[in-house]
Amino acid sequence: MYLNRAILVDDEVFTRKGLLKLIDWEACGFQVIEEADNGEDALERIERLKPDVVITDIRMPVLDGLELIGQIMANGIVNPYFIIVSGYDDFNYARQAVRYGVHDFILKPIDEVEFSDALVRLSERLQADREAQLREERLMSGALMESLIMGGADEVLLQEWERRLEVQPDDRLYYVFVELNDASDILSMEEPVPVFKDQVEAALLQLTHGEQPFYLHEHRKRVGIIVPERILLDYPGRQREFAALLQQLLGHRSEGRVFIYFGEAVTRLADIQQAYESAKESLLFKYVFDDVGLIFYEEVSGQDLHLQYVGLEDKLYKQLVEQIEELDFGQLEASIHTLFHTFRVKLYAPEAVKLAINQFVLGVLRVLQDMDGDQDKLASLTPITEWQDHNVSLRALQGIFTDFAVESAYYIAELRKEQHKGGIQKIKAYIESNYHDNISLKSIAAKFYMNPVYLGQLFKKAYGVYFNDFLLQLRVGEAKRLLRQTDLRIYEVAERVGFGNPDYFVTQFEKTEQMTPSEYRGRLMKEAASKGTDR
Repeated sequence: MYLNRAILVDDEVFTRKGLLKLIDWEACGFQVIEEADNGEDALERIERLKPDVVITDIRMPVLDGLELIGQIMANGIVNPYFIIVSGYDDFNYARQAVRYGVHDFILKPIDEVEFSDALVRLSERLQADREAQLREERLMSGALMESLIMGGADEVLLQEWERRLEVQPDDRLYYVFVELNDASDILSMEEPVPVFKDQVEAALLQLTHGEQPFYLHEHRKRVGIIVPERILLDYPGRQREFAALLQQLLGHRSEGRVFIYFGEAVTRLADIQQAYESAKESLLFKYVFDDVGLIFYEEVSGQDLHLQYVGLEDKLYKQLVEQIEELDFGQLEASIHTLFHTFRVKLYAPEAVKLAINQFVLGVLRVLQDMDGDQDKLASLTPITEWQDHNVSLRALQGIFTDFAVESAYYIAELRKEQHKGGIQKIKAYIESNYHDNISLKSIAAKFYMNPVYLGQLFKKAYGVYFNDFLLQLRVGEAKRLLRQTDLRIYEVAERVGFGNPDYFVTQFEKTEQMTPSEYRGRLMKEAASKGTDR
């Protein structure tokens, strides 16, 4: 069994040693080949040993975790995956990590199952990367093209590719990504790129009548093509019309939605890396233009569009979770529509969409955990946690998101029914123990994961009295005891029994006892004095 190579970076030796003992590294597909207690030492060891993954803390002396990642990316000597392990739940750190393309961000204290699952997923991704790399290495042309688009081609290689692609001296060249989304095997381990590549090649031959040679390069989850502007001249709409026709042809040949991303044009094959990098920039606008699936770098750069890397708005996040708990499917559907509309109109980058959805999923799972639920019972959990490893359009993602939300709502309702069997007695006991605090029907309903209206009806049915009347009886009863047995002032009695406003306390006391607290205490004093005189 091939074991991926990992380096641990943390300034706390107990954290490193604890991780080594806590995790069954071999079972997760890894071996720890080195450790470092600061970013500077780690940088040297990473560039020397070239690990597959670096697991690093953020706050460290000399060079912190994010600076370490930034330097490794800037140096370009190695390109490992990164997992950040931090005790600081800081959104700014998470946002910067998203921009750096960090694979995972895990908070301390580390949960063994969560961390092991992250390693297993990363091991599977690394295995897929190796298989793809092996396929490319078997094809000499693949390796040459890689060299070309990465800017490492020499003059001999450039001339060879100009000959193969029949590049003319005055040709402008585009790099184009063609991507299949929402395939039927969207959540299988196998990506349908090789089959899709053949379909793309056939469609290109049909569009150009076989007169233009193409080389199709397999990237991780999409196909890359060098397209001469010369062949676009036959189409009045140039890039857009060519892309739309290619998309239409592929739509008939493949199962799923086809997205096409055009980079900017360059005037020499030697500059194709610039076209390639701009095509990658176009990928970031995938969800912004989800309705058409055609993205052109020259258009998005010309409009000066700025992508957002923010998380889910707190108000909308709480609203979604609340609607799930309340089984308010009408409002839930509207909120989900608003959320995904926000992703488009506010220009959310794909990584920001991932961050927002993960935030929501964690919130729902937290509710299930608090209710002693079993998240593994949710059939929709795997799709909502693994979609980012596949090509998924925003439209399909909204469906995955909705399935998870609806299934979670029904499961929470089921858990609530189980709790309600003995729950109303617990609620009554809770009120009797906490009536002196600032409690209300709404706050108690939230604590016991119930709809406030339903709780009020259930309480009245069980005990024959409305919640507010029951709470008032408890508070007034305790107030009477304090008036009888202590010399506390009226405002002090009010505070002791849960009234923040003494005047309101007096009003409610009088409403119940037909006399004010002072009159009640005065009556007791008179009766005591009268009894003393009789003796």
